[in-house]
Amino acid sequence: MAAPAPMEIVSGIVLLLCLLFSSGFCIDCFKCVSYNGANKECDDPFHNNYSTAILESPCMGGRKGRDGLFPATACIKIAGYYDDTGETITVRGCALDSGTLTTDTEIIRMSHCGKFYYDNRYVHGCLQSCSDADACNAASPQQQHRVASAESLLRHMLTAALLLLAARNRLDLTAR
Repeated sequence: MAAPAPMEIVSGIVLLLCLLFSSGFCIDCFKCVSYNGANKECDDPFHNNYSTAILESPCMGGRKGRDGLFPATACIKIAGYYDDTGETITVRGCALDSGTLTTDTEIIRMSHCGKFYYDNRYVHGCLQSCSDADACNAASPQQQHRVASAESLLRHMLTAALLLLAARNRLDLTAR
């Protein structure tokens, strides 16, 4: 058998890079805000059937202690009501881990329901983060799991195919 053509090598490298970048270096997230149901596209139940206008791809977020925007590593969703007025709020967006050791300042590491401080007011509701699939701040946890499982399976199959191709090419070279 002949040695692998340069195009096969380049194709393999491009495929490997695509797998790396699709596995968490950047993420697409819905970005929107709704107060008291004023933005129906953003509220729950979430049905984004008409437009991708609120999908940011790739989603960019600020990083603590740094200027500028950086590719996000997680989508976030805040849903609840203000304690002082009872007004509802839904916020969908993205964030990235700044790498500090404290979870109290890293929003993507502290999904929880209860009371928290947002926009200088107390909110009773849930703050959720996800990073397992693009636009994961729209789906229910069960839907997120199915998408993430399918994506993971495809990624593993493509990685195995690349490894088999590399092993075959190595055998072909040593047989000469």
